[in-house]
Amino acid sequence: MLDWTDRFYRYFARLISQHTWLTTEMVTTGALLHGDRERFLAFDPSELPLALQLGGSDPDALARCARLAEARGFSEVNLNVGCPSERVQSGAFGACLMAEPLLVGQCLAAMRDAVSLPVTVKHRIGIDRVEDYAFLRDFVGEVHRRSACTVFIVHARNAILKGLSPKQNREIPPLKYPYVHRLKRDFPQLEILINGGIRDWPSIESQLDHVDGVMIGREAYQNPWILAEADRRLFGDAHPLPRRRDVIDAMQPFLRRQIDDGVPLKHMTRHLLGLYQGMPGARRWRRTLSDPVMMRDNDPGVVLRLADEIEESRRRAA
Repeated sequence: MLDWTDRFYRYFARLISQHTWLTTEMVTTGALLHGDRERFLAFDPSELPLALQLGGSDPDALARCARLAEARGFSEVNLNVGCPSERVQSGAFGACLMAEPLLVGQCLAAMRDAVSLPVTVKHRIGIDRVEDYAFLRDFVGEVHRRSACTVFIVHARNAILKGLSPKQNREIPPLKYPYVHRLKRDFPQLEILINGGIRDWPSIESQLDHVDGVMIGREAYQNPWILAEADRRLFGDAHPLPRRRDVIDAMQPFLRRQIDDGVPLKHMTRHLLGLYQGMPGARRWRRTLSDPVMMRDNDPGVVLRLADEIEESRRRAA
């Protein structure tokens, strides 16, 4: 979710769901230790619970980054062993690390020794043409044995390390949910979460018959309103469902603060484009918020007025 689940999107998502666990975009250890640290570690307290997702393969560097996360107040540190990007592979981390379970175990153990936060790992079911379930089982078993990590988030597709783009890697390798279900049966003591191609509540609830949790990625970004029912369905919180217009209203003070700090409005409104996904007015909403002319004055009232107009047109059509 590079460039997607930044702090602006996460603040927006938290207004829709109060309890869903949020995760940052992947941050490399090099970027965090030697780059703009504030950019990657900044978050609003309302975003909690929040996991910092790290990319790296040096145990010492990962431990240092985990300590930074704990000092900043993150709820969890996650190691990404699932990203198939060739750019990531050139740094010897991401999905290519699935070929090195010993190193992954060492990385996670170093992170666990450095902090009291939960340390988790996200990975694929295999790499390249390795298709058999035994590879996944042995990877998880070895990583758990060497690190005592107990939470595994599994994207139920192989990662093709050469020849496919990251987008194609999310679409072309077939989903194999039964592999993840079997993993939970083989490791009942571990917390196994599933990821990949899950786009609606019947699918989410069906998966929860087999695993401990579900991670939603692109769907939660492209159709963020899928999060609206999470508090009631998963967390037993019966508070009234929010309305889209109320979420935009609640965003206004945040948008104004960020604009005062020099953040262009368009950098934030791009994360709101999916709010009316699949509903009347969705095209107008996306077109207006993507229009540089409409965004050039950095007036967040534009977003609120547009929401009012769309809601009014929906009422008249009902």
